Amino acid sequence: MKASTKNILTALTLTLSVSLAATPALAGSCNSSSDAKATHAMATEATPGIYDLAGEAGFTTLTAAIDAAGLSEVLNTEGPFTVFAPTDEAFSNLPAGTLESLLADKEALTRVLLYHVTAGEVMAAEVVDLRAATTLNGEKVKIGVENGVTINDATVVKTDVRAQNGVIHVIDTVLIPANL
Repeated sequence: MKASTKNILTALTLTLSVSLAATPALAGSCNSSSDAKATHAMATEATPGIYDLAGEAGFTTLTAAIDAAGLSEVLNTEGPFTVFAPTDEAFSNLPAGTLESLLADKEALTRVLLYHVTAGEVMAAEVVDLRAATTLNGEKVKIGVENGVTINDATVVKTDVRAQNGVIHVIDTVLIPANL
C-alpha cells in the first residue's frame, strides 16, 4: 500500500473517532452528539450498513468503486456517516476514461470516494440549513438549497435512505475534489 493511501486510511480512521460535536461543519446540524446517536439508533440492527444497502439498492458502480478502494468494511461497520451516493448513470456521465483511471489508482479513487462522505448522520431536514460540509477527505462541499438541494454541482434526487450506520442521499453527479 502506498504511504499516501495509508495516510488517507489512517486519517479516515482518526476522523471516525471524532464525535459529531467536534466536527465544525456538522456541529450546527444537531443539538448535541447525543441527538445524533438518538437519530442513528432509529435504524434497527436488522437494517444493513451503508455499503450493503447501496449494493441492495443497485448502486453497482459505487459499490465496485468502494470495493476497489478497500472501504466496504468501514462503510458497513463504522459511523455514523452521511453519504452522497452517485447513481450508476452519474458514473456513466463522467468523461471517457475517468472511471477506469480512478479504478486503476486506489489513492485517487479513495480521495474521490471520501469526498462523498461526511462524519455524522445528517438528514435532509438538517442539510437544508447548511451551506457547506467537510468531507472525510478533508475538503469542503458546497450545499445549495435554491430550486432543490445541490452538493457542489450535483442535484440530490433522493434523500434520507436510512442505513444501520448512517444515511444516504442520492445524487446525479459524481463529485470530483479540487485536489485531484
